[in-house]
Amino acid sequence: MSDVPEINVLPPIVFPGTTERHEAAYRTAHDLLSRRAPREALEVLEPALEEEPGNRGLRSLRAWAFLMRAQLQKAVDELAALVADDPADAWSRHALGRALERQSRYAEALPHLRLAAAMTGDPEHEYDVLRVERLAGKLGAS
Repeated sequence: MSDVPEINVLPPIVFPGTTERHEAAYRTAHDLLSRRAPREALEVLEPALEEEPGNRGLRSLRAWAFLMRAQLQKAVDELAALVADDPADAWSRHALGRALERQSRYAEALPHLRLAAAMTGDPEHEYDVLRVERLAGKLGAS
């Protein structure tokens, strides 16, 4: 007889109503992504997006999950569609630039990063532009 307690593996957390209401799916997926759980976030997002494929909020979270999982081409495809739908979406534009940068597609990344930096005035976005210009060998060229 052993005094060692039995260790049980707990099932994944299931949040009630995560796929029934898109608002709940959004909140749950956002929380999961903030906790660095992109696989679980995608499990919540995909059913909601099947019901409402044009929902920009859900699509943005899916792109974020793809970025976290380093599924860069899926992220680029989703973000390019978001930018095409709304060219003034600074978050999508910046994320698209970062996804392209991570694929070493610097020339394609720069216009998106520059526009996002200009739209937001965010010093971190401006730093991203300088970094990619340096990587592309275009520092000082504008």
